[in-house]
Order: sequence, then structure tokens, then C-alpha cells
Amino acid sequence: MALGAVLDSFERLTAQYQTIVVEGAGSPAEINLREGDIANMGFAEAVDCPVIIIADIDKGGVFAHLVGTLALLSESEQARVKGFVINRFRGDISLLQPGIDWLEAYTKKPVLGVLPYLQDLHLDAEDALINTPTKGANSRLTVRVLVYPRISNHTDFDPLRLHPDIDFDYVSLQTLAADPVAHLPAADLLILPGSKNVRADLAFLRQQGWDKEIAKHLRYGGKVLGICGGYQMLGQSIADPLGIEDRAGDTAGLGYLPLSTELKAEKQLWRMSGKLNLLGQSAAVQGYEIHCGESRYLAPVLEQKNTPLRLIPESTTLHEPAIGFADGIVSEDGHILGTYLHGLFDSPDACQLLLQWAGLNDAKAIDINQIREQQLDRLADVLAEHLDIHTLHAILAGDI
Repeated sequence: MALGAVLDSFERLTAQYQTIVVEGAGSPAEINLREGDIANMGFAEAVDCPVIIIADIDKGGVFAHLVGTLALLSESEQARVKGFVINRFRGDISLLQPGIDWLEAYTKKPVLGVLPYLQDLHLDAEDALINTPTKGANSRLTVRVLVYPRISNHTDFDPLRLHPDIDFDYVSLQTLAADPVAHLPAADLLILPGSKNVRADLAFLRQQGWDKEIAKHLRYGGKVLGICGGYQMLGQSIADPLGIEDRAGDTAGLGYLPLSTELKAEKQLWRMSGKLNLLGQSAAVQGYEIHCGESRYLAPVLEQKNTPLRLIPESTTLHEPAIGFADGIVSEDGHILGTYLHGLFDSPDACQLLLQWAGLNDAKAIDINQIREQQLDRLADVLAEHLDIHTLHAILAGDI
């Protein structure tokens, strides 16, 4: 069933584009997962496409990785492997050349390029959380993001991680390991991110005593932002009557915002644009929403100051937001803000206004989209220099 859906998507794409590059997931030689493989060689076999195996030399054992991977593939899968790329190489390429010569002679397949290790390459991560603290050159605002076991959409915070005025870090059990009491660190802004299982992650948060730490943070005048699942946690209750994310049941929220959430079978998914209204100012904002929860305001009427987001669907894949649906809300004292909008910090003016709300009065506007384009151009230049583009074109044309 899943493979059928993937193939349907592939057919739609082939009708629109001349060339499609398909990224695998993990290793193509996970023999324990082969029977249901739809992301690697199983897909390649189904659509009859060529394959290039890319290996990370920075982790060591690159030749064993490539030879071992090839050996674990079936004969038909081996035949569709057209070459190798070695990624993240440091040092003198001449020292690697004997190994490349051996690999090509042994496998009868070419090495299409050796890509250098790029320092400070800022591209959106996929599943891996970049759990490295960053302290901007002019750090004047401390931001901490709570990491629960099922955190999602952590790339929401890349603009903060790269901001020169922000001391940024993720807070997890690992980062708190040296603290036997596991107190949350002092911060100007605590962020509750998205979650793939909101009720379970809320239970985890309470098990660590972080709910009490959040209350203490607020008593000392700190700000709290919840996005998507974190937004739901800040409300009064979360109900999952159908067992969408976990066992069916209800969970009390942290109780800071006047909204209740019910998880429903139909996922809500759309791109949004609109205005962020805070501190008597307004800023354009764009992003997307993806969630099973439907949150509704509990108060019959909320004043303008309590509804900081005025969002309009740009394009929807399922349905329009329901009447009374709570896109975002700020607490009466102005210290807690919650929203379903992902990519909240990607809009430079909205990011600047949010940082002002958090306590950085003269925050610099940072354009993460411009940074992405610059980094992609940098990567493209490196690929053009170090890959055998002529052979790659021949592979795409089916000549090899």
C-alpha cells in the first residue's frame, strides 16, 4: 500500500519534470528491512532507475562501507549502481587516491567525485537534531528549546541558532546530565517545540519536573513560546478519543492559555500567510501548519491583543481552518505566546518583532531564506568543481 502511494507520487512528478533525483533513507543494505523497503533499492527496482551510493568518509571506514554495501545487494541491484561518491573528505586527495584506484578496480564501478568537508555549512537538517550550542558574537538574548523524546520540526529554530545576538541551545536530558537536579538553565525565552506524540511528551516534561521549572521561569519574568504541539501543551486540555497518536484518553495541559485541543483523524495541512500583531506593531508572516489537533478558544470573545496571529490559508491540501479555530494566542500578561505556525522565525520582520517581544529591543533582522540560498549556491559550486558532471549527465540520460 505504501509503495503504491509512493509510485503514484513518482508518476505525478515524472509528468511535470524532465529529471527527478531521489534521495534514499539510511543505507540501501539494511537487510533486516529489505522486504518492505520503499525508500532505497526497493523503489529503484520498482521504477528501474540508476543508483549512486554516497558514503561519509568523515566517519571512517569508507571503503569497507562501499564494498560491504555493494556486496549485500542482489545482482540486479548491484547492476543498477553506476558509481560512488565520497563525501566530507579532509586532507590531501593524493593520499586517498590509491584507495580510490583499488575500489574502482575491485568493483568495476567509478568514483564520481570526492567532496571536501565544508566548515560552517548551514543547511536544514532532516531527522538529526543539531544539538550544538551556539553563541552569537553579540549575544544579548538567551533562548532555550526543550527537547522531548518525540520532538518535531526543530528546523523552526535555525534563524535563532544563527542569529548574532542570541545565545541559543537545546535543553535535553543529555545536556542536563551533569546536573543531578536537572534544573532548566536560566533563559530569557523558553520554547516548547512541536511533537509527534503530544500527550506522551507532555508526560515526559512533567516527569522531569520541567512544568515546575517553566512556572518558576515565568515567575521571574521570562517569556514562553509554544509552537504546534508545544502550543497544545500550553492549553487547558488535550483529548485523543480515537487514539490517533497514542492510547485513547485525555491529558490536562499546563493551563496557561485558554484553549482546548482534540486530536482528529483528518490531518490539517496548509500553507499560511498573514500578520503577527505584538507590542502594538504588525509584521508580515508566512509558514505552514501540519497537525492532527484542532484547538479552540475557551473564552467566548478574545480581545485583539490576545489573538496575535491573523492568518489566511494560501493553499490547502485538505480543508480550510474550522470556524473558531485557534491559530495563535498570547496570555493576558503578555508573557506566553502559542501558535500552530511553523516557520514563524523565517519571516525577517516577524522574527525581529518576536525577538523584541522576548526582550531584545533592537534585534537585528535575519533572513534565513537568504542564508539558505547562499549556502545552496556554495554547495552547488563545490559539487560543480569536484563531481564528474559529464558522467553524471550520461547516467541520467541512460547512456551508462
